[in-house]
Amino acid sequence: MRTLKWFLAVSGMCVALAGCGGGGSSGASSSTATTSTAVSTAFADPTATPVSSNSSNTVPIVVSSVSNVLNFPMVSIRICAPNTNAGLNCSTIDNVLLDTGSFGLRLFASAIPTGTYNQLTQETVSAQPLAECASFGSGNTWGLVRRADLSMSNEVAKNLPIQVISDPALSASIPTGVSGCMTGSNMATVADLGANGILGIGTQPYDCGADCANGAVTGAYYVCAGSTCTPTQVPLTSQVPNPVTQFTTDNNGVIVEMYQVADTGAAKANGTLVFGIDTQSNNALRGTSATVLSTTAAGNMDASFEGRSYSKTAFFDSGSSGLYFQSASLAKGVKGFYTPAAPTGLSAIFTATNGATATVQFNVSNGVTLVNSGNFAFNNLGVALYNGIDIGMPFFYGRHMYYGISGASSSVGLGPYVAYVSS
Repeated sequence: MRTLKWFLAVSGMCVALAGCGGGGSSGASSSTATTSTAVSTAFADPTATPVSSNSSNTVPIVVSSVSNVLNFPMVSIRICAPNTNAGLNCSTIDNVLLDTGSFGLRLFASAIPTGTYNQLTQETVSAQPLAECASFGSGNTWGLVRRADLSMSNEVAKNLPIQVISDPALSASIPTGVSGCMTGSNMATVADLGANGILGIGTQPYDCGADCANGAVTGAYYVCAGSTCTPTQVPLTSQVPNPVTQFTTDNNGVIVEMYQVADTGAAKANGTLVFGIDTQSNNALRGTSATVLSTTAAGNMDASFEGRSYSKTAFFDSGSSGLYFQSASLAKGVKGFYTPAAPTGLSAIFTATNGATATVQFNVSNGVTLVNSGNFAFNNLGVALYNGIDIGMPFFYGRHMYYGISGASSSVGLGPYVAYVSS
């Protein structure tokens, strides 16, 4: 798993939870900046607008105050009894975090109505129930792997392995110690996350893949006998997959498209999640003059910024509430929020795995002012991060962000890749 970094707004304060990849930051109040910096002119905001969310391969995206988390893109999903073509014992689950930095569907058991939950069959390995710990740096999700049919618009993934977080049928506590989960505390409730679950739709087909298929990996999959859990080898067919790969069509990637918001923020933002790339008239990459960057399977690239180089630790991630990077030139407030005196334009050079480069431009405004504004959608919220460049949700506003899944083909060749259009 990779990154989730987000900000929980509480009474004008904010608390940040950092994900895999390290770094991150915590709360900020209305304190003033501690240093000064020269100001450069901000770049013009991107202006690409989403396609309709009423098509057969699209669903709406909403950023709002519904979870009390800043810059949290949410979608609704429908899960049903497995192997019913999404036709029996179905329930709609709202407020599921759309995360392009992770892979697989994870739902809290408490968010699944009993009639549907009781129909979700348990996955087993060697005749023992299969459990999983998915690690996001500041916290882990722990629960059983179950089978469900997933429906989003007209797209259906049948008999899909998903993680049910805090599954009441799992009596064993989250593993700790040498053979335990990687790091962080247990995110056991909806309130811990700020969403009813996570829809991981990044560039990787499985959440663990060949590593877990070839041997037991500590901090991933477990079989549990009573209260004792042991890491276990898991075939790909039993692992939690990127659900898009299980669709019959439109299964080679996704596009995240968001309307632009004001530079001072907005109470709400809307967009469209589009399934497939170059498979229908509304998801073309061919002919768009997009910036295309090939990545590692997990969506990572090299980058350079302010004279520092980053090896395979630069990425674009809708599950991160801010723009996370290290800057010696920007003023900072407490807890790492950048606080320039005026909106400031910055550029990083991203290098794709095929050697292609792109200048990634973004703006940063006073983060303390932004998070205390009462708004929930921001296109210029920057936070200090010291071991990578995480281009999070602020970059997505006004752009079409394409995620080509590893091994899947489109007009630009095989994935994995990330591409974007800004107008």
